[in-house]
Amino acid sequence: MTGRVLPVPVPGVCTRVTLNIGGCGPYAHIVADFEPPGPGGGALELISIVPKRRLPKAMLPALREGLLEGLGGVAAAVLVTNGSFDDVSSWDLGYRMAGQESGRAALIGAGLLPPEEAGALRWTTWPGRPRTRPKRRPRPYG
Repeated sequence: MTGRVLPVPVPGVCTRVTLNIGGCGPYAHIVADFEPPGPGGGALELISIVPKRRLPKAMLPALREGLLEGLGGVAAAVLVTNGSFDDVSSWDLGYRMAGQESGRAALIGAGLLPPEEAGALRWTTWPGRPRTRPKRRPRPYG
C-alpha cells in the first residue's frame, strides 16, 4: 500500500490494549481521529491533544512506530484526542501494539482493507466497525 493516502476521515478509533503477561501489562489506551494528510504532509502526521498526565509524551514515539506499521505506507494525519496509561503496566510495547491496531482499523474504516479484517483486531473499536461473527464450533452428535 505504499504511496497511498487515506481517502476519507475515520474518526473515533478507540484502542485499549490489555494484555496480561505474568501479572501486569502491557497496557495502552488511545482514542484517535484519522484523516487524509494536509498538503505536503508526510507519511504520518501525529498530534496529541491529550494532557501529559493522562498520556505522557514518552509514549508517543512507540505509538508513532506502531501507527506507521499499521498503516502500511498509507499516509494519514492522526489526532490523538484521548488516552490513558498505567504507572506499572504501560510501556512502549503496549503503545506500539495500540498504534498497529489503530492503523489497521483506519484502513478498514476507509475501505482500503476488506471488512473481514476487523475480526483480527482484538482491542479496537470505531464507529461503523463491521460486525464479525465468531467461528462456530461443530455441535457434537448425540
